[in-house]
Parts: sequence; structure tokens; C-alpha cells
Amino acid sequence: MFFALADDRQNDDLDRRIADAKAQIEKPVTAAQGAAESRGWAVAVEFVGVILISAFIGFAIDRWSGLGTTPWVMVGMLMFGFAAGVYRAMKTSAQFDADDTSK
Repeated sequence: MFFALADDRQNDDLDRRIADAKAQIEKPVTAAQGAAESRGWAVAVEFVGVILISAFIGFAIDRWSGLGTTPWVMVGMLMFGFAAGVYRAMKTSAQFDADDTSK
């Protein structure tokens, strides 16, 4: 069985074309883009955290109060947590938008 080996010039050309394609696709992240992504994650984590904590508080009240309110306090606290999460997310976003040092 005979296999022909590729010419080194073809390999060099392919390597160059691959490097050019990667350079066009991969763009470095600027400091402003990194800061914006960090702020977005901060808002998202705060939003989810407020909802989960309020749902846990409602669950704990339902579970250990002995009032027979299962699952209604948890549902109410979940809705309250969602409203509080939206409020905090909007407030935090407004603070980030008002900060001139980040632009």
C-alpha cells in the first residue's frame, strides 16, 4: 500500500489559513466588556438569591410553625421574593448605569 505524504508547503499554507481564521474569530475582551459582564452576573446572582432566600423562609415558616399553612406561605414568599428581586435588579442596574467611572 502506498501513501503519498503531503507537501510541507501545503501544510504551512493550511496552518497559516487556520491561524488567520482564528484571529478573525477570537477577539480580545476589553475592560469595559469584562466590567459589563461582571455587573450582569452580579445582578443575576442577586436576583436569584433574593428569590431563593425568600422561598426558603416561606418553606421554613410552613414547615415549622405548625399553623397548617402549607404551601401558601412559601408561595406568597416566593411571589414577594420575585417582586423584591425585580426591584433590586432594577435598582442595581440603575446604579451601574449612573456610575461614570466604568465607561
